[in-house]
Amino acid sequence: MATFDASRLNFQFMKYRKILVGLSLVCIVASIALLCTKGLNLGVDFTGGLVLQVKFDQPTDIANVRSALSKIGQGNATIQAFDQNDVLLRFQAQDEQVRKNVLAVLSSDIGGYKILRVDKIGPVVGKELRAQAGYSLFLALAGILIYMAYRFRLRFGAAAVAALMHDVILMLGAYSLTGKEISVTFIAAVLTVAGYSLNDSIVVLDRIRENWGSVRSVGIEKLVNTSVNQTLSRTINTSVTTLLPVVAMFLFGGEVISNFAFAFLVGIAVGTYSSIYIASSLLVEWYSRSPKF
Repeated sequence: MATFDASRLNFQFMKYRKILVGLSLVCIVASIALLCTKGLNLGVDFTGGLVLQVKFDQPTDIANVRSALSKIGQGNATIQAFDQNDVLLRFQAQDEQVRKNVLAVLSSDIGGYKILRVDKIGPVVGKELRAQAGYSLFLALAGILIYMAYRFRLRFGAAAVAALMHDVILMLGAYSLTGKEISVTFIAAVLTVAGYSLNDSIVVLDRIRENWGSVRSVGIEKLVNTSVNQTLSRTINTSVTTLLPVVAMFLFGGEVISNFAFAFLVGIAVGTYSSIYIASSLLVEWYSRSPKF
């Protein structure tokens, strides 16, 4: 695949930083408002519910299973295929009658089957999973801040963590806006995107650090513009090559995979943006107000 060479470009990124940072602040406020009012569509992993693993007597398509479940109002169930015959079903309802209705419609519409597993996830377990997910995110962000403060100067680390928080909040806002289900795999997606976004920010910040010796002679704004332009080809090439398989998963991966891939789509977009306009802009504003790093 041909790569993009941005070595000769000289975009004035920091010229529009105040407008774009202002836009980011609006998006953050809107995301927080959505989270406070609409909330998140938590899946069975967090709310509790019913898990059924069924093995059919003949190969079965997931679309047919979902169509059958839609007849009894369970079309939003999470359906995961292990092979052509084996399917895992997750429902938020814990009512025993729901289980009976599900098995009845599967028998009539799909055919013979064998129940391999029946699990009930209570609300206490769901609450524990929510707490553990929150702890995981907190510890990851705390570890990142400590590493960045050790690896770079404290303000570089603070700028990277601010960009990371920006990405996570916008991802949560996007899920709240679209109503997509939040499951345990979403936490894995958030942490993966956090690593991707942080890596992008580190590349840009590291180049700024390498060029830092000329900050007094050329000025902070020009230094940051030069550094971002020097890393632009790497940023674009990485984003595009990562984006292509994620788009394929989103379009053709089925409901479960596409829901997972949606987090990556949002994360790649906001992560690439934040490494240029959030982390870098914060450094410019910080140095402009307090030149002593």
